[in-house]
Amino acid sequence: MNAGPTSPIAAREAEGLGQFDAPAAKGASGGGYGARHVAVIMDGNGRWAKRRHLPRAMGHRKGVEAVRALVRGLEPLGIDCLTLYAFSSENWKRPEDEISDLMGLMRRFIKSDLPEFIANDVRLRIIGDYKALDADIVEMLDDALARTAKGRRTLAVALNYGSQQEIARAAAKAAAQGEVTVESIAAHLDTADLPPLDLLVRTSGEVRLSNFLLWQAAYAEMWFTDVLWPDFTLAHLEEALESFAGRERRFGGR
Repeated sequence: MNAGPTSPIAAREAEGLGQFDAPAAKGASGGGYGARHVAVIMDGNGRWAKRRHLPRAMGHRKGVEAVRALVRGLEPLGIDCLTLYAFSSENWKRPEDEISDLMGLMRRFIKSDLPEFIANDVRLRIIGDYKALDADIVEMLDDALARTAKGRRTLAVALNYGSQQEIARAAAKAAAQGEVTVESIAAHLDTADLPPLDLLVRTSGEVRLSNFLLWQAAYAEMWFTDVLWPDFTLAHLEEALESFAGRERRFGGR
């Protein structure tokens, strides 16, 4: 998709602005699209590498580059919160060497990108049982969470995350406090402090939720693309946002 002359991406590039210092699109939070919270199932790293006869690890590395581009584009697109499905609770079933490479990428990403998060007012949030990861990664994440706690925009990363498990934990906490309602469960979800989910994007052509944000996606709009995650760009995200902006959200009503 080629961004039109009035699009946030095109406007930013025409003015020669940096990726972080561009003004929010069309002024208000949510920009001209109205999506404050966007979540992405980042799928297709392995297929991207296979098509190029490269090791699977190369697909994951290129996927990290796509993450950086999206995080740097949050403000001009008017997105307050971007939630990324990075490592599911089911991903432990993958080969040991692939898991090791993913953990190594996580370490390098935190170390290299944390200063940029701090400088550009990005708050890091983790959803999922990240405390089950290696101790050094947990320590790095806790440090990053503390140092970015006051950021204006949020990057929420799902690590060792499964939505069914999240809902079960939230329901158990609600029951322990004496009342299980929609409101009490929602208050105990990992995402309780995040804006309601507006748009869920999945790459690679797969059309399923894969145990991601099942509760939160109840009234979210969805957008699926055949683009593999390492090839996903801000222009693709803007295409998803334009689709979102053209929809009528009824939330069960008329």
